[in-house]
Amino acid sequence: MTELVANCPRCGSRHITFDVTAANAYRIEYGWQYWYEAFGICRHCDRTTIFVLSESVNGNYDHVHKVGLLKVEGSLNNYVDVKGPISLKDTASVEPPEFLPKEVESVFREGATCLTVGCYNAAGTMFRLCVDLATRSMLPTEEAPGLNSKIRRDLGLRLPWLFENGRLSDSLKELSSCIKEDGNDGAHAGNLSEADAVDLLDFSAALLERIYTEPERLRLAKERRDARRNPPK
Repeated sequence: MTELVANCPRCGSRHITFDVTAANAYRIEYGWQYWYEAFGICRHCDRTTIFVLSESVNGNYDHVHKVGLLKVEGSLNNYVDVKGPISLKDTASVEPPEFLPKEVESVFREGATCLTVGCYNAAGTMFRLCVDLATRSMLPTEEAPGLNSKIRRDLGLRLPWLFENGRLSDSLKELSSCIKEDGNDGAHAGNLSEADAVDLLDFSAALLERIYTEPERLRLAKERRDARRNPPK
């Protein structure tokens, strides 16, 4: 029986052995790292948990790929890192836009998780942070008319400057009303509603698609067109 040592979220036992009876690989990162959902039975309480596992850079992942996760010798901990159990947080249905920087994607996923479990203040804060991270790089490094340190620092002031100076499309302007000046968007007062959080989700998703997704899709389309018109000889 394949074994995994982890903390049991059902009975609270720490570093307990689980019998792993099933596993499913559901994504690949970096061209080699398989991520799994593994079904385990706790030897202390006999209750079940589904764990998220990722192949470890320090493990022999080539061997795992060859024989399969459930047929490796010894403990799975020699080959994978335990990322945690599947829980309510994994019911998040909002996927981030494509081609985001890792940092922005991570923050967006955290916001989507918070939204799913009803933590609207936390969700709004995360989506606002997505917008903050994405728009910082849109400011010129040199001095510009009307641009001061406060505008550079404050998202609520930065967005109007970006719209007024043509660095963001006016089509996003109405959606941006969910971002208030000086950070006074409700998150600091702790009274964001579900509607407020969803407004922030909609704006951040639309903005991120405009900044990252659409340009990358166009670049890839141009590459495909160039490849069709100039096939290798």
